[in-house]
Amino acid sequence: MQNPPEVGELTPPDRTLMGPGPSPVHPRVLRSMSTPLVGHLDPAFVDIMDETQDLLRYAFRTENEWTLPVSGTGSAAMEAAIGNLVEPGDTMLVPTNGYFGGRMAEMARRAGGEVVHVDAPWGEPLDPVDVQAAFDAHQPDLFGFVHAETSTGVRQPQVSELTRIAHSHDALVVADTVTSLGGVELRVDDWNIDAAYAGPQKCLSCPPGASPLTLNDDAMDKVLSRETPARSWYLDLSLLEGYWGDERAYHHTAPVTNVYALREALRLVAEEGIKERWARHRRVAGALKSGVEAMGLELNPEDDYWLPSLNAVRVPDGVTDAAVIDFLRDHYDLEIAGGLGDLSGEIFRIGCMGHGAREKNVAFLLTALADALDSLGANVDPTGGLDAARDSL
Repeated sequence: MQNPPEVGELTPPDRTLMGPGPSPVHPRVLRSMSTPLVGHLDPAFVDIMDETQDLLRYAFRTENEWTLPVSGTGSAAMEAAIGNLVEPGDTMLVPTNGYFGGRMAEMARRAGGEVVHVDAPWGEPLDPVDVQAAFDAHQPDLFGFVHAETSTGVRQPQVSELTRIAHSHDALVVADTVTSLGGVELRVDDWNIDAAYAGPQKCLSCPPGASPLTLNDDAMDKVLSRETPARSWYLDLSLLEGYWGDERAYHHTAPVTNVYALREALRLVAEEGIKERWARHRRVAGALKSGVEAMGLELNPEDDYWLPSLNAVRVPDGVTDAAVIDFLRDHYDLEIAGGLGDLSGEIFRIGCMGHGAREKNVAFLLTALADALDSLGANVDPTGGLDAARDSL
């Protein structure tokens, strides 16, 4: 017989996480995951489900009844939204200005939809004029956009104008809020977004595993009136509604510990106040932005659509992104990431999210980054970053 594998005690490195996610987890969230497990239909857990849904509505700024955590990572919530709202033969309009617009397109195709595009360069937001032209040309049934594009560091402004255009053509709007929920101003109801999904591991500083999703009545009506079932049984919202709705009927075994964690992460949001949390991210990330600019580094997006939670910093002359990323990990146990797709090798992606959006993390990042760039021979001034950050704060 095969001998048992010799595996030692779990000792992952103690990294400071300042990449595009996951972000550092708050100690209270970690403690919540060590509390006793109960059954996913236990009356005590049903109360926890209710509380988690109420807290999610607060963070999304919505009154939507259909607000729940999907069992899985943020991509599961994304696929639940798109896979349920796109029926075979539907047309979905998606953006070309980032990696996650491309993922929307792939999911829509797999759901049987036809995909059309509204074009914008990577690193720029969608222009409402171009969105209007795309609607006039294609008359899509759904419109998807990325509110906070993790691949480019771009925040989509003028959301209400985009949703107005879509609704004037009787299209539903699906918003990717993975890197904005809990960190960047987001108002699902006021902005007339029909469905929005997010990941817990970004601005909520929660481990992945239970991912926020909200749908208004119009979106849920489309889900419940489908002519054919959604292709995924596990993510079929018409079935999940039975578990997360009033009935609380068995569908699958929910990730109880992940729901505990999400509930505690959302409790932290509520205690801080959502508007205060938005302001903290902008203030602390603003110090990070001032610091890297004082070194002579450039941010990829313009100030008008800069995304505080994810800073896309141009790689300077004289170094490669991989060398700097490796230096920070090996010498400082600090994680940042490089670019994706069209921006691969062109940018660093530096997160300033949730529990990571703190002054001490920014000071540590700027110190470590200055050392890395100086040691590797980058053409920058490594000395002024901390002073500029302090002035900003």
